[in-house]
Amino acid sequence: MSPHPRDRFDQMPAEAAERAFVDARDRGRLHHAWLLCGPEGIGKATFAYRAARSLLGARSDLSRGPLGASPGDPVSQLISAQSHPDLLALERLTEGGKTKKSISVDQARDLPEFFSKSPSQAPYRVAIIDAADDLNPNAANALLKVLEEPPERGVLFLVTHAPGRLLPTIRSRCRRLTFSALSQPALADLVERQTELSADEAARIAGMARGSPGAALALATATSLTLDELARRWVAGGPIDAAEALSVADGFRGAEGQARFEALMDRLSAAVRERALDAGGRGEAWAELWGRLSDLPDRAAAVNLDRADLLAAALADLGRTKAMAA
Repeated sequence: MSPHPRDRFDQMPAEAAERAFVDARDRGRLHHAWLLCGPEGIGKATFAYRAARSLLGARSDLSRGPLGASPGDPVSQLISAQSHPDLLALERLTEGGKTKKSISVDQARDLPEFFSKSPSQAPYRVAIIDAADDLNPNAANALLKVLEEPPERGVLFLVTHAPGRLLPTIRSRCRRLTFSALSQPALADLVERQTELSADEAARIAGMARGSPGAALALATATSLTLDELARRWVAGGPIDAAEALSVADGFRGAEGQARFEALMDRLSAAVRERALDAGGRGEAWAELWGRLSDLPDRAAAVNLDRADLLAAALADLGRTKAMAA
């Protein structure tokens, strides 16, 4: 499993964004609220925790980038342990093994109380909302009240994958930092440095991750590569071996099986997407299949459908699409 952003020390999402933040801090122009914009998995939350460590007094380690800090620093260790008194992180809660759909108003109401207090150990109090897109309407209004009365010695980071969905009054009160997808060579280099994969394997992972460091590190396993090879073979090859499909479905049991099912469906969807793009004007059937496969994991989770049956249905749909496109 990929580490939480609070535990990533060597992944630098965007040096330009880090330098802009450091420049504002060093010139005494540190804005009280920062809107971190860009595609999901691009490193926005990682940036927020890197900036938080700096603001909370972690010893600088420039070998890890402008906002780099050592994992062994006491401030870093408190943040990783989720026990630093001057840091508040709001994200969707997990109860009974299921992650809630939104950040509640009760969670957002912790912000005014948190910022009403003076820093206890650090120069600042810092809050991270990951992601602001997940705030329910009442929670968004509670956040707005904090933004309208900027806290003294307080800094707020709002991670957003879709800033256009946020209230205009929230956007207008934040300074925006935009994060872009990494190039494939840069992403491959990141994977190779932070994993035990070969250069060729890292390049394949970079191609699968579409510019997202978070996705790349999550995919950087032998299992991901094997599932990608399997999905590509099923899409490009002839009739699918029913015995092989049954054997694959046997691995879908339990929590690990759920993750394996979702990973396989992701790679199958990606392979179909590539086929649709390669087919050009004749790719309508493949494009329609891509849409159906993309929705499958969410539908499975919503109604607790049997994963083996879902795989069988997806492969049957794939077979029909091959026949139509032939």
